Order: sequence, then C-alpha cells, then structure tokens
Amino acid sequence: MKQAISTAKAPAAIGPYSQAIEAGNTIYISGQLPIDPATGNFAEGGIKELTHQSLTNMKAILAEAGLTMDNVVKTTVLLADMADFGEMNEVYAQFFQAPFPARSAFAVKTLPKGARVEIEAIAVK
Repeated sequence: MKQAISTAKAPAAIGPYSQAIEAGNTIYISGQLPIDPATGNFAEGGIKELTHQSLTNMKAILAEAGLTMDNVVKTTVLLADMADFGEMNEVYAQFFQAPFPARSAFAVKTLPKGARVEIEAIAVK
C-alpha cells in the first residue's frame, strides 16, 4: 500500500520517518530542512539560500519518484520568523509555476536543529 522514496541527493531522515512515501498516485514529502546533503550542514547564507536548499532537496526527492515540481499540489512552509516570509516567497516563486500549489505558511517557535525554514509537500502523479 505504501512505498518509501529515498535519495542520497537529499538529506537522510534524522528520525523514524521517510524522506517521502508513495501511496497510490500520491507522494507525501516530509519536511525538508535546508541541509546540503553533500556536507550535512545547513546551506550558507540567509533565508533565501536556506529556502533554495529546502526546495532543491524536495526537487531531488520528486526526481527520485519520477516527478517534478509541477506535480506538487500542496505545500506547507514552516518559518522560525514570519519576518522571513517575503524573502522566502521570492525564492519559492522560482520553483513553481501557475497554477501554483495550494500552500499554508506558519511561524513556529522552533524547528529541528534550529532551522529557520522547513517545507513539506504533497505531489500527485
């Protein structure tokens, strides 16, 4: 009924979860921190570079499933500071085209490893 999707081109799961799960025609992508899989560290720079890394990780997971960002129908963006929303949104817009996925965005108290951004998604084949 469900199958794990995993790629070395995105950070490995840091807990008891999968990078993504395929169930039927739907792919559920776990929240992607802005970790560079080559170094295991957060991408260098500000919120724009961090957002870019989170979305690049998502793109790699989708590619492993044979999909693209065009298959994404819903995202959830978690920010440590809502003041970062505008800059995050600028980068986010570079990864998606109309019709854009539905999206929720929240400011949260803390994120794993002290991250400033985490983005999860749902994609459909």
